[in-house]
Amino acid sequence: MGVVTDVWTWLTTGSHWTQHGGVLQRLGEHAYLTGVCLLLSCAIALPLALWLGHVGRGGALAVNLSNAGRAVPTFAVLVLLSMGPLGRHGDWATIVALVLFALPPLLTNAYTGIREADREVVEAARGMGMTGTQLLRQVELPLALPLIMTGIQTAAVQLVATATLAALPGGGGLGRLITAGFGNYDTPQVVAGALLVALLALLVERVLTLAERLMDPMRRRARRPAPAEGAPPPPAATTPAPPGRPAQPARPGRMDA
Repeated sequence: MGVVTDVWTWLTTGSHWTQHGGVLQRLGEHAYLTGVCLLLSCAIALPLALWLGHVGRGGALAVNLSNAGRAVPTFAVLVLLSMGPLGRHGDWATIVALVLFALPPLLTNAYTGIREADREVVEAARGMGMTGTQLLRQVELPLALPLIMTGIQTAAVQLVATATLAALPGGGGLGRLITAGFGNYDTPQVVAGALLVALLALLVERVLTLAERLMDPMRRRARRPAPAEGAPPPPAATTPAPPGRPAQPARPGRMDA
């Protein structure tokens, strides 16, 4: 219980939050780094994956290549990029390494979501004369949205956790609290930094889950209230009549095939 008490004392000390290099500053740096990397990853992976999934060609090769990239350690890529020209341009080495790390789940989930969209629905929409763009935007994308959002959630949580590596080459973020704690042999600070990273990852995952529920058109359609039992039926449509004659109910016409 001694470590738990020490960690709680460290977290509830105001100076640890407000001082230069404190929790608030490192939290802002961590959130900024994660947000920038996630936006760049989505901008690269999602259009490519949606297009490949729509046309159905070349997607398997792209997914396999992106999954093979997972075997490369992110820290190794970060060190190599930091030693190169990018290392002299602020956080760009860290951003590039994290973007490469976040691409596989985004690309794989988006491509799989488009390819696994209900083919009967897709073919019916195509038979109605929809163009390729309309088909992708109005049919395939809504059907694939849950899987796409799962990929975004996975990438975001991985970025929050992996962005702590930015502290090793001298970058910002919550990882600086952990590395400083190791350097000072301050175990409560190390545990507090790791706990803050875990809480931030949980918060990001929860926010993206709520965003998915708000964005998913299938969920919105399912939440529409049903007509109350015993409510009067809607009024029948009427056809206009010449002056002096009452309007007549509209008769169902023959539908063309």
